[in-house]
Amino acid sequence: MPTVLDKKADLAGPGIGDYSELEKILPRDYRSLLSPRETQKAIFAVKQYIEENLCKQLNLMMVSVPLIVDVESGVNDMLDRDGSRTPIQFHISNDRDKHPIDAQVVQAATKWKRMALKQFGMKTGEGLCTDMRAVRKDYFLDHDHSAYVDQWDWELAVDEKQRNLKFLTQVIENIWKVLKGAETHVQKLFPQLKTDKYRDLPDKLTFLHAEEILERFPDMPRKARETAILQDHPAVFIYGIGWPLKDGYPHEMRAADYDDWVTETRSADGRPMHGLNGDILVWNPVTKRRHELTSMGVRVNADSLQKQLKMSGQLDFLKFPYHQGIVKNEIPLSIGGGIGQSRTYMLLLKKAHLGEVSVTVWPKVLKEMCRKKSIHVLE
Repeated sequence: MPTVLDKKADLAGPGIGDYSELEKILPRDYRSLLSPRETQKAIFAVKQYIEENLCKQLNLMMVSVPLIVDVESGVNDMLDRDGSRTPIQFHISNDRDKHPIDAQVVQAATKWKRMALKQFGMKTGEGLCTDMRAVRKDYFLDHDHSAYVDQWDWELAVDEKQRNLKFLTQVIENIWKVLKGAETHVQKLFPQLKTDKYRDLPDKLTFLHAEEILERFPDMPRKARETAILQDHPAVFIYGIGWPLKDGYPHEMRAADYDDWVTETRSADGRPMHGLNGDILVWNPVTKRRHELTSMGVRVNADSLQKQLKMSGQLDFLKFPYHQGIVKNEIPLSIGGGIGQSRTYMLLLKKAHLGEVSVTVWPKVLKEMCRKKSIHVLE
């Protein structure tokens, strides 16, 4: 039976892994359905389809996005609230340190996007989408985690009445239509992707609260619970990630200053729950494992920001311009998220490894392991 330590270790995302274990996970009988050249054509077909249709479904426009941000702005994404994943930081001396800047490489554009809604004059019901690139140096580099991150980071301005589960669910369903449509689109272009060996995505998502999943699998750590629920429902959205559940742990750690995980909600049968955020996870038929596609949610308002910072012991964050903008209601209320680009390509193109669709760095041990298993890692 999993121990308390198993649950605690599973909270902050990927953590440190083991390559001997990863070798057992990678498929044994894998053959790519697309050549490396076909793969590149398919990637850009999917990319164009998703960007065009995501903007249509959610009323977004594509905008530029930063790769580096000023440390003093407070807009970098800390990913978790336990300090386990920190950004790359560097000093720009500029004019012999007369006007220097301390900068960070973004880990995600979550907070920047919300401020950008105001910068670009977005009104309620209008939003933006970015072709975001980031570096997350603290990931363990396995089959679906890379230090190089690419996402469609999007943000939509809302009003106070839309800060509820019903609206969140509608937005998620629209995103799922785009992802399912992208699968159909790329299979028309590359018919070999339609195969009995790997089942397609379901037409609809199953929506569950993190608390409901814990009730079904109370002794399992988070990743094991997700794996178990995906056996019954191959595509799920898990509500309420970040709020402490009945076992004393959140489903997974979430930063305290972007998604709202503290607001009380109700389950379909009327029970009290928490959180206006969550993740889309699917069963990957190639890797035979859980596969996260997107994290998203209604963003904090002045009240929920302060509650979450207090719970996380991070009230000192209120000194930053971003946090002050929320407390003073100077930044638009919003909903937003990040859809993993390479994760999506990997899934829709039936790939066994992120390195087949993303050019980045991998350790020699992993590249050699992939070579032996006929997995073509790009270099």
